[in-house]
Amino acid sequence: MVRIVGRRPGKQLTPFEFVLIFFMGGVTLTPMVGNDHSITNALCTIVAIALTHFVFAWLKQFSPTFGRIVDGTPLVLLEKGHWQTETMADMQIQEEDVMALARDQGLKTFEEIEYAVLERNGDISIISVQGKS
Repeated sequence: MVRIVGRRPGKQLTPFEFVLIFFMGGVTLTPMVGNDHSITNALCTIVAIALTHFVFAWLKQFSPTFGRIVDGTPLVLLEKGHWQTETMADMQIQEEDVMALARDQGLKTFEEIEYAVLERNGDISIISVQGKS
């Protein structure tokens, strides 16, 4: 069913799509271990979820507002040497976490980072200062 409704690499999945995949798994498991052993009911439920996903994906293409509601927006954590403390507190991200990711990308000092952005899929993107790394 995931192949039919579309697939993306794991790092590009949005939180909504992760929930959808886990939900499909849970719905599929119910007929196997529960009292309702009807494959027809399980298939109808899975098809309904897949159609809902398809409709949401279609709506997101035509309505950026709907996409922001469902998937969220990227959030700036660090901008030109200034931490966005309120955003970081809301997202429960510490400066040390961002710096660890920067070191993973070969950046050694705070001054080498121009932007740090919390992406819609939960990853943090580090953008280095021009001319460095």
